[in-house]
Amino acid sequence: MDITLIPLTDIDPEALPRDRQTMAEEALDILFQSILQDGLRQPIEVWPIEGPRPWALISGARRYRCFTRLAALNPDRWSQIPCLIRQPAEMSGALALMVSENEIRTQITPWEKGALLGEVVEQGYFPSLEAASEVLYPTLPRRERSRLRGYALVVEALDGFLTEPRALSVARMDRLAVALRAGLADLMRASLAPLSGAAPARQWAALQPAITEAILEPDGPAPSVPTPGRPRRVLRLNSGITLRREWTPSGWNIRIDARHAAHPGIVDDILEYVEKWFQKEG
Repeated sequence: MDITLIPLTDIDPEALPRDRQTMAEEALDILFQSILQDGLRQPIEVWPIEGPRPWALISGARRYRCFTRLAALNPDRWSQIPCLIRQPAEMSGALALMVSENEIRTQITPWEKGALLGEVVEQGYFPSLEAASEVLYPTLPRRERSRLRGYALVVEALDGFLTEPRALSVARMDRLAVALRAGLADLMRASLAPLSGAAPARQWAALQPAITEAILEPDGPAPSVPTPGRPRRVLRLNSGITLRREWTPSGWNIRIDARHAAHPGIVDDILEYVEKWFQKEG
């Protein structure tokens, strides 16, 4: 296949949704020095698109980034980059090429894989998560593709709530997916809302009751005719109070968040109402 020199300014590195969201600076520095000393050993891959930049980057995001750094130092030498021009039948083919290249060359985190699946569906490249996972990860067994779809659910539900989501392990992403599929998204977000910017360990600890509830199923099998709106896991009142129930091995806890309540004695009022209700005279 012929290699073509294309100006960096003609390549759009963000035209396709990408699974790698971060790049390790140390690894980039090593690649930068390698290209500076020995040149580019393998061209990047692009495909033609409409727009001000006529080429979309498929694979080689790190190589492209290193070339932009080199071009800033010496534009006469590094302003063009060797490219292989691909002609995917459609956008889904280009995305599959990008995913395949990154799976070989670098470790993509579970969060990044889930984010990519959700983004390509949201942008209309695929009709569903299932269709996206089948095209982008065709060699994976069905069970593994189901796990990836679970990661997409985690990203959709918890994006913006977690301090370091890309640090989540496969095991933790799996547990979060189980809790979300059990219908605990609202409870999980309510647990994380007061912990914006907190350390990941604190946030994970706050999610444990929801994860435990999903795994242990304390209420037993769901009734054949479910009651609308049940079970109620989070209750938000106009007074500024939020109550949420959490399952623990010793039984249910009800947490009361009254930081935004109208008056400081509201928790005592709640306890008084509970006492009256459960100690009614027979």
